[in-house]
Amino acid sequence: LPLQFHDMADTTKLLTLGIDRIVLFDGVCVLCNGCMDFLLKNDVEERLTFGQMQSPQGQRLLSFLGIPMEDAMKQFVFVEGGHCYRGSSAALRIARHLRWPYPLLWMFLAVPPFIRNGVYGIVASNRYSWFGQLDACKKPSPELQARFIEYQELPNLS
Repeated sequence: LPLQFHDMADTTKLLTLGIDRIVLFDGVCVLCNGCMDFLLKNDVEERLTFGQMQSPQGQRLLSFLGIPMEDAMKQFVFVEGGHCYRGSSAALRIARHLRWPYPLLWMFLAVPPFIRNGVYGIVASNRYSWFGQLDACKKPSPELQARFIEYQELPNLS
């Protein structure tokens, strides 16, 4: 199930401001950056926007969502349609926006969350030791910067 924003007014505000389909990820995680590269390559209709949790814009959005940074760093976050999805639920919902055949992965939402999140949690907990960690957040190429909230002005979220 999605996490709801703190109240309906906030949800309406985000949607009204055009804040939708944002993927927030750990910008120093090698695995996470690889996943974002994969999403950028396969989001051919450019429906998704990306943000690094460590950036000022990422932290503002997490704060607005009521997600402490410590919790956010355990699972990436996907904001869509006034809902906030985390972990495996986020990954499977994002798959709907990718080129064929990746939307078929959406059917795995039928797998009980305790199973999906168990597997996700093992990988997430070991991602630095298995895949490595960058010294600083990776900067997107100039042609991709428009797809990252770090290069956009976020509206007032207060």
